[in-house]
Amino acid sequence: MHALFVHHNYPAQFGQIAAALVRRRGYRATFVTRRQGPGTQDIERIYYTPTCGATARSNYHSRTFENAVGHAEGVYRALAARPDIRPDLVVGHSGFGSTLFLPELYDCPVISYFEYFYRSRDSDMDFRPEYPPRDEDRLRAHARSAMILLDLNACAAGYTPTAWQRDRMPAEYRSKLRTIFDGIDTSIWRRTPVPRMIGDRLIPQGTRIVTYVSRGLEIMRGFDIFMKVAKRIAEARSDVMFVCVGDDRHYYGDDARFTGGRSFREHVLANGDYPLDRFAFTGRVRPGELVRILSLSDLHVYLTAPFIASWSLLNAMACECVVLGSDTGPVREFIAHGRTGLLAEFYDVDRLAALAQEVLADPGAHRPLAQAAARLVRERYSLDVTVPRMEAFYEQVVAAARGERGGADPSPGR
Repeated sequence: MHALFVHHNYPAQFGQIAAALVRRRGYRATFVTRRQGPGTQDIERIYYTPTCGATARSNYHSRTFENAVGHAEGVYRALAARPDIRPDLVVGHSGFGSTLFLPELYDCPVISYFEYFYRSRDSDMDFRPEYPPRDEDRLRAHARSAMILLDLNACAAGYTPTAWQRDRMPAEYRSKLRTIFDGIDTSIWRRTPVPRMIGDRLIPQGTRIVTYVSRGLEIMRGFDIFMKVAKRIAEARSDVMFVCVGDDRHYYGDDARFTGGRSFREHVLANGDYPLDRFAFTGRVRPGELVRILSLSDLHVYLTAPFIASWSLLNAMACECVVLGSDTGPVREFIAHGRTGLLAEFYDVDRLAALAQEVLADPGAHRPLAQAAARLVRERYSLDVTVPRMEAFYEQVVAAARGERGGADPSPGR
């Protein structure tokens, strides 16, 4: 089986699955990407350049679609120049539009990976009323999913990593979608005995460690709520250190509109009295360092608006962290309160702080929650589980396209 993976930012969601299929299942894999860098012996990389894109003069509401079409044409041109590439299957990330024109090159099925369907209401956009969207952003939300709708219509089948994300897709297309998680490499993401160090800072025995991890310290991931909770904890206990991992920037939303040009972290710290000598802001760290930090954690706080759940949540669970999460849809899919972690309403600082203090008062008594979370990841979300499911899904789609027996109905179900 020759699978052609398409994503502008290698390795993204497909790197692990492509590598695993090559190593474990004998696939041939080709990766089409915009991101330059060294390839691997097992996976050939083909680079493309978008042929066009939105400019400042483009209509604000259609810019996402213009950019997606530019990516799609760039992918098409790069592959048209490689007639030796003849895949049995194309797997692409919807929203960037990368696979839109590939049926003109290949007579094989396309599977699309769907992350998020944009809406102006009952969504991340209106979840935080103190940070309201502009009228033009509400309007744009109706147009941002245009390429996703094209892919939903055109793909042979699709998948989402969680049921919550699948339920965000238009109801008339959900029958085409499977739910298969990207996969966590539990040989890497596991609790490991490590020295009590954060960077070059020695953490004394007996000091409780509270961790918070987000790609960016931003509105979407509730960094301001975390800092309020942390302040309550710090006032109640003198033996707690807070470790915040993530960039001092935003990746989602429009944080800069509310911060006067500062980062959201700077904005939050400037508007609150925090004992910063008890905080370590590490910036982004490499996976090995994040494993070491999570392995020291007595409590991990994960907050998010109703949006795509971060891989860091599953990484923390795999590393046997006691997770205190926001009681929002994407988190509830992984955390069952009192079984695999703890949940409280996103804005309920009192409740979040109270639950945190219960854990920190007796971390050992809460270890069963952490162990159950790690077991859940191993049993349901690890690569050992998701790779065989993904392979079976791919082969069913290809068989159905070829009209082979056993290839019918490739998409319904989890």
